[in-house]
Amino acid sequence: MKFNLADVFETVADAVPERIALSYEGRQISYAELDRLANQVAHLLRDSGIGAHDNVSLFLKNSIEHVTSLLGLLKIRAVPVNVNYRYTNAELQYIFDNSDSRAIIVELPEHQRSVAQILPETPMVRTVFVVGEITDELAAAAASLPGGRAVDIVSFAGAASQSDGRDFEPRTGEELYLLYTGGTTGHPKGVMWQHDDFFRKPLSGGNPYGEARQDLDEIASAVKDFGSIAFLLAAPLMHGAASYSLFTFFTLGGRLVIQRDFDPAKIVSSVETDRVQIILIVGDAMGMPLVEELERRKDAVDLSSLFSVTSGGAIWSQHVRDRLLAVKPDLLLRDNFGASESGNDGEIMMDEHGNLKVPPTDKMMVVDDRLNKIEPGSGEVGYIARIGNVPLGYHKDPEKSAKTFPTLPDGTRISILGDMGTVEADGTIVFLGRGSQCINTGGEKVYAEEVEAVLHAHPVIADALVVPVPDERYGQRVAAVVALTEGAIEPSVEDIGEHCRKTLAGYKVPRTVVFVEEVKRTPAGKADYRWAKNTAAEACATAGAAT
Repeated sequence: MKFNLADVFETVADAVPERIALSYEGRQISYAELDRLANQVAHLLRDSGIGAHDNVSLFLKNSIEHVTSLLGLLKIRAVPVNVNYRYTNAELQYIFDNSDSRAIIVELPEHQRSVAQILPETPMVRTVFVVGEITDELAAAAASLPGGRAVDIVSFAGAASQSDGRDFEPRTGEELYLLYTGGTTGHPKGVMWQHDDFFRKPLSGGNPYGEARQDLDEIASAVKDFGSIAFLLAAPLMHGAASYSLFTFFTLGGRLVIQRDFDPAKIVSSVETDRVQIILIVGDAMGMPLVEELERRKDAVDLSSLFSVTSGGAIWSQHVRDRLLAVKPDLLLRDNFGASESGNDGEIMMDEHGNLKVPPTDKMMVVDDRLNKIEPGSGEVGYIARIGNVPLGYHKDPEKSAKTFPTLPDGTRISILGDMGTVEADGTIVFLGRGSQCINTGGEKVYAEEVEAVLHAHPVIADALVVPVPDERYGQRVAAVVALTEGAIEPSVEDIGEHCRKTLAGYKVPRTVVFVEEVKRTPAGKADYRWAKNTAAEACATAGAAT
């Protein structure tokens, strides 16, 4: 059968209706209540002209309304579009326009102001749903569009008077889920997932702990026997890793704990008050402030329920992991490997030398430029390819779709995202880094992520990005843009070099180090290599870098 995400959620809601599905700001919502709320939202959307295959942008921070909007859209076979609420107006306009969004769901006054300002440049938008009070600016903008164009402003509060029944049309599993990437290399791209592929890959077939579920009856039976897990999403719901986790734990009948914003103090408090068992973070950007808060309050807060911290969407340094284990030695730490274009690829490990590795798996292989499989133990470097249920492609971009999602001669579709790697003799895949971030120094190739992982293990380095800078002799040399932990004494370049040489070949060691107050990342929390390259280049040009 083909799985539809709304069918899956409704199956779980019917199987464990009284179980708590969502904890938010002290409010506890059962599966039955969440299903009813989502049904009401679905009716509001449908009565306002939204139907099957219509794309709708969710310009929302974490909230109950964010979750019910997402579920409500799925119930009527509409297509949710994730929107990064940190984007500028120009970036927002691109997302609304590129996604062909028929409607926008928005909440905060400042976000409504952005929508008001760009409405004239988003001709596909016909309806704006507003959570909370509608601002005068948005209402005025919608009423004064040129050319007689009309945009309806609908209060989200109207959902409360709608039916909570399930009188929706049958679903197929071929509906789309449109997930926009973080845009680390140019404009964000809309990844088109069919529901069935989304269920089987990002959601691990509804069972990340074993065999994939075969049908809805098996999901219903399994969820009754699977004890509820309290899972705190520290990441914003608009983040791909968060959406994967949201649906995975709904499918398991888990209890999702969400908070309005990322606040380490509230997260640590929630471990005690909500009896949180698993926390999802996004790399060191969240891991570092979280572990600092845990260190401050480890003796004042009951952490006994917490047994795992998981990272997804960004590489997580060994340094932060070691500090977490110092706080609670029995923690299970997991670093998920995946992407918007590939879903959940499994767990990535870090060995004692800082190398990132994925155990032998049938989900991935490494191929050369001609898509030929690289044999284990050959030492060849190639592209890491994801196998199996992959997206249909990028929305409105057939050229990039063909490049990223090629088909092998045997008909197998794969996903190639530019991650470079090698295959050890036992089938272990060694992750080297993105080819786009490869530094060529005197003919030797250096992958930025490999060096960054070692830098992050330095005791006073809080964050670091590695980039190339021009070199008269070697063409390029390795440079590091580094932020230190609070109160740390600035180390010398020689000290950093000595640390790196313990695990890296000499040509990989940064010869230029630029110290900054903060390592900047994109609005999605990804590494901002463009900023890092400019920062390093400027420092070199003014002879301000330590060399």
